[in-house]
Amino acid sequence: MKLVSFKRKEALTDPWRAGFISGDGIVDIAVAVEGAPATLQGLLEDWSKWGPRLQEAAAEEGKYAALAYDMVKLGSPLPRPLSFRDFYAFEAHVKTARGRRGLEMVPEWYDFPVFYFSNAAAFLGHEDTLVRPKATQWLDYELEIACVIAREGRDIPLEEADSYIAGFCILNDWSARDIQREEVKVGLGPAKGKDFATSMGPFMLTVDELAEVCTRTEKGNRYNLTMTARVNGEEYSRGNLIDIHYTFAELIARASADCTLYPGDVIGSGTVGTGCILELGPENRPWLLPGDTVECEIDRLGVLRNTIADQ
Repeated sequence: MKLVSFKRKEALTDPWRAGFISGDGIVDIAVAVEGAPATLQGLLEDWSKWGPRLQEAAAEEGKYAALAYDMVKLGSPLPRPLSFRDFYAFEAHVKTARGRRGLEMVPEWYDFPVFYFSNAAAFLGHEDTLVRPKATQWLDYELEIACVIAREGRDIPLEEADSYIAGFCILNDWSARDIQREEVKVGLGPAKGKDFATSMGPFMLTVDELAEVCTRTEKGNRYNLTMTARVNGEEYSRGNLIDIHYTFAELIARASADCTLYPGDVIGSGTVGTGCILELGPENRPWLLPGDTVECEIDRLGVLRNTIADQ
């Protein structure tokens, strides 16, 4: 099931509404399913009830009136997540990015997954325009995947953590590398280099849709999903989620240690290997400029597209 947040184009000042993709259009969930909340956040807050109900409705393709794609604007599936933690879980990315700065691998990276909090109030959706921050000349994309938490939990055991995931989305963690380079010297991690925008979408794919590409391991589920990124139609990045060092189960267990996770929290994987210009080298792939279009694509999760504009 592919879940979206949408607005009718003739009513863009209205609140975001939750829908599911059916055929060549989008079904308004609150209209189609009696008593259903109008937002994805509302559905997630009682996911054990609404998840199965939505599966039943989505399976009845053609039963419900659907809005044509050209009638709606898609937002981030969660236009404003409750929180956003972004991890650093692909070894290839960490090694290469640090190596380009003349740094060795941090031994502690192999001891536990690490994350930083980013700006949950600055999410963009599919086809939204990214306004380049005034202070940066080194604008970068980051090709990632994110999971959306479906139920409340604290100190979640590793062996149960996968059951807390409602679904997955493509994530682009935009980065102002020149700002980031200076502020990380202070020792608190990226902040202004990251908080201007994060793109997510175009839809949230529920976990059941990934059964065919899922391998169960002692440390949680692994998914065989090719991940690519293009700039102005030219492929820059290619990797696979199967290569992630820490599984999403491990990320959830770490994030929930002594801390409660809630429905609607978003957890990012960090950048896949080759998944940003910082890794590729700006001498090989130039920093992004106004007018550039970035497409992030992941098997089964669609294509997330954004174009960059100047101030």
